[in-house]
Amino acid sequence: MSIQRHAIYALIGCVLFLIVIGMIMLSSTSAFAQDSRGDMNFFIKRQGAWLLVGVIVCVGTSLMDYHLLQKYWWVIFGGALVLLVLCFLPPIGMRINGSWRWVRLGPMAFQPSEVAKVAAVVFVAWWYSREEQDAGSFLKGFVIPPLVVMGLIGLIAMETDLGTAALIGAVTFSMMFVAGVNLAYVIPIALTALGGIIYAATQIEERMLRLLAFLDPEKYKLTDGLQQYQALIALGSGGIEGLGLGEGRQKMLYLPYAHTDFIFPMIGEELGLRITLLTVVALLTICLCGATIAMNARDRFGMLTGFGAIMIIAIQAAINIGMTTSLLPNKGMPLPFISYGGSNLLICLFLVGLLVSIHRQGIPVPIRQPRANYRPRLTPRI
Repeated sequence: MSIQRHAIYALIGCVLFLIVIGMIMLSSTSAFAQDSRGDMNFFIKRQGAWLLVGVIVCVGTSLMDYHLLQKYWWVIFGGALVLLVLCFLPPIGMRINGSWRWVRLGPMAFQPSEVAKVAAVVFVAWWYSREEQDAGSFLKGFVIPPLVVMGLIGLIAMETDLGTAALIGAVTFSMMFVAGVNLAYVIPIALTALGGIIYAATQIEERMLRLLAFLDPEKYKLTDGLQQYQALIALGSGGIEGLGLGEGRQKMLYLPYAHTDFIFPMIGEELGLRITLLTVVALLTICLCGATIAMNARDRFGMLTGFGAIMIIAIQAAINIGMTTSLLPNKGMPLPFISYGGSNLLICLFLVGLLVSIHRQGIPVPIRQPRANYRPRLTPRI
């Protein structure tokens, strides 16, 4: 069986492994969270409900023809814009920790920025599959797509969610590169956008303090660098074997948000270096398998959509692991399939279902037929 056929099974297996690790660590860490509302299983119940919905969405998407996204891209993009605007309109929009990132529709509250990730990928894939011949041109290949996506990025930045805005920008530029946009256009504007995000971060006091804490963690270890400093302690104390499931100490209010953005160090503290590395290997395997599926897509839209889907997961995972190991400045970014967060888990499972759909309708692998005059050897040669 070829690598193409193995890819989908390896991808699904790694996703299941990460979900199991996530639920195990969530059961261990969430009981000590300050907002558990007196229920030790509060976060497990909510994550389990989101997981059930996510699995249904994943299976439904895998059985769907992914070309429906190409046909109705404008519905997805317009819906994402509307949801992002609703974030600023109470009581539907919810302000938590100083940011307008959540929307409450009935009993459910979710982050529209997660939908915006999918909307950006679908639009960019639709555009470059439609304008394939003009992908290298300045106007249609370079100017129009980023300007359209800037509508989403601008609203997300207004929520003061610079991390997600940067993520969507990075995914967009990655897809532009794969689509064949001239690098002479992409590299300067990408560097300019990065500089703009850094400048914007320096103008917000909270973000500026995080940058300073990243540059001098020892000085800010009791203030803005507390999370990253405690995360390093958790990783170091776990060692190779780990302290044992449930035996971690940093989750006992020493490391804030240990069940969400900083769950990766808790894996290291309780389960040790081996499981930590297995988690990283699983994420890398998902990225490689997703890239293989995208390269074997039946058409250009499937290829670009699959690549964009896997880049969302890959960049998000890289930022989270880099942040929790002090390789990057502190920025709230969940670890795919593991961190607590229903919106992110749902979208990640949707992306997995989308990759399965692309694989199902991909280029068939030719089955090697035996030669007509071939006769298998029945006895060993003497």
